[in-house]
Amino acid sequence: MATNADHLGQPEQIDRRLLFLNLGGSLLFFLLCLFVPAGTWTWTRGWLLVLVMVVASIPAMLYLRRVNPEVIAARNNRHQGTKRWDLLLGVMFFLPTILAIPIVAALDWRYHWLRVPWWGCLLGYALLIAGMVGLTWAESVNKFFEPTVRIQTDRGHRVIDTGPYAIVRHPGYVSGFLVFIGMPLTLGSAWALIPAVLACLLLVLRTVWEDRTLRDELTGYKEYAQRVRYRLIPGVW
Repeated sequence: MATNADHLGQPEQIDRRLLFLNLGGSLLFFLLCLFVPAGTWTWTRGWLLVLVMVVASIPAMLYLRRVNPEVIAARNNRHQGTKRWDLLLGVMFFLPTILAIPIVAALDWRYHWLRVPWWGCLLGYALLIAGMVGLTWAESVNKFFEPTVRIQTDRGHRVIDTGPYAIVRHPGYVSGFLVFIGMPLTLGSAWALIPAVLACLLLVLRTVWEDRTLRDELTGYKEYAQRVRYRLIPGVW
């Protein structure tokens, strides 16, 4: 989200070496979470998911680099001031739950627990791609889109109310729901929906706490919340 001091500080620069190291490390870690528990490197559905995510990420990254390069730098660089509750929630609960999605899906495939039919896999890819598109849209209009919750006084933090932020207050989380639910379906795993749903519930909790933080500490957010009433689902909540 976003005080009205856009003029404060210089725009962050993208450290390309660090960016590629982070992307490469994340991809390698994701591959290990998929194929080590699967017991093989020849799992077709696993490689198809990786291919789709990589291919979809390239135009998204190029688009963001053109329209909002600051958001790439902000998500790649380290910053001080992350809320303690967000660090605890992320490290102790959120990150392990997300990692459990590909691990459980791989074990499900390996031991033939409970498979999803082919139409469920197609639905999964539809949800996954919609989530990635929604995430790119949110990042394209919000240079303050960072991985952790903090008031970015060092970057002239102000409220963003354009694009998807004119519809709901936390569109990035809505996109996260689609990605989390779509991923186990693409892999054909019903059991992996359990950690996916848990990850979504943790995002709802994070939404509540982040919204409270922004209301208390970010100038203009209370007025924004009066204009855009719903956090995640228009007409519902």
